[in-house]
Amino acid sequence: MYGGVGCLGTPVVRTDAAAIWATGRTWWQIPPVARVEFQGQLRPGVTGKDIIISLCGLFNKDEVLNHAIEFTGLESIRTLSVDDRLAIANMTTEWGALSGLFPVDEVLLSWYQQRLEFHGPNHPRINKERLEQVESFPLHPSPNATYAKHLTLNLSHLPPSISGPNSVKLSTPASLLAQKNIPIQKAYLVSCTNSRLSDLEAAADIIRGKKVAEGVSFYVAAASSEVQTAAEQTGAWGTLVDAGAKVLPAGCGPCIGLGTGLLEDGETGISATNRNFKGRMGSPKAIAYLASPAVVAASAVAGKITSPYEVMEQLPEWNIEVPAKRDEGSLSTSTVEILDGFPESIEGEIIFVDADNLNTDGIYPGKYTYTDDVPREKMREVCMENYDPNFGQIAKDGDILLGGYNFGTGSSREQAATAILVECLLNMTYV
Repeated sequence: MYGGVGCLGTPVVRTDAAAIWATGRTWWQIPPVARVEFQGQLRPGVTGKDIIISLCGLFNKDEVLNHAIEFTGLESIRTLSVDDRLAIANMTTEWGALSGLFPVDEVLLSWYQQRLEFHGPNHPRINKERLEQVESFPLHPSPNATYAKHLTLNLSHLPPSISGPNSVKLSTPASLLAQKNIPIQKAYLVSCTNSRLSDLEAAADIIRGKKVAEGVSFYVAAASSEVQTAAEQTGAWGTLVDAGAKVLPAGCGPCIGLGTGLLEDGETGISATNRNFKGRMGSPKAIAYLASPAVVAASAVAGKITSPYEVMEQLPEWNIEVPAKRDEGSLSTSTVEILDGFPESIEGEIIFVDADNLNTDGIYPGKYTYTDDVPREKMREVCMENYDPNFGQIAKDGDILLGGYNFGTGSSREQAATAILVECLLNMTYV
């Protein structure tokens, strides 16, 4: 556990929020803590996005499901920028964890000081008083901390990596996928995860003096209007536009299946966003990959999935092997108390979902999530649409849905659970 002062917020969806308002009560289970230790340091051209992509792919059997993660290895962490740390922490949700926490060090304090100078002394969240509090009570691992699991990753051997297709739990070195000559029709440098100034500049460095390949649409949106202004001032924005990038407004868009540039039937896209669930960015008959801004920009130029080193010859190649050591430590076990009103056993016909890491978009497509007042009949019709369009013809009242590893991963949308119940006449149990 980390010493010092801190807090962890947990999102709740509408039904949970309504119950809290009605009763004034809720419950929250303290999660087990996993220690993820970094060793070594990244080579040039490899980023925090490559770290989290590798972690999601290497440890993809529920190792950190519903855990709080502490990232340790101070010497390695000091070499990571705050933007890299933000990308890693952002995608711990896709890995299956509840939270990802980095220690407070001089790199973070320097970043806050720069933000303070930029915003001025009266910003409600970033001000001198709060910075002094962080300096006085730094977060760091307690010497007596115990952990449910201990995972290690050697950053020195990581290559640029890619998640997919259509899953964050599959990762492959970019140079290996480059050998398969996978053509793309769309590339995305959008969303909150990897559209910060450093991301736009990294993509601009790759694409400078080149053009987006014919037949490829390269969509770019800054994480905020402030970031776009900064990128315009540094010249990174103009470089991307001159290369043929199509500008979208700052904010959510293709990442959640909204607005311009969605994937269509039969298309393949590569994105610097945080999720590539089947059907999330458009058609469920499309293929989506995730990668760093540098890999996305290189692929946009090449017209196929590739590594930055394929388009920037001056950067060195290195060993593509990704070694990782797994030490799960000692895991505690406990008996489960059955509360009043819950059956000790259930009976029914099993419907087996033959897929690990089936996400909430597979259970209830995201494009319906953003529509208010969807009737139950419609929820019944679209349940599991992205996974199996024929699901509604198979499931019936009283069936037991049996999933693989990490069933229901993804965003905390209540419709995923509700749709299953509606599909099976409000009487399906899923395990």
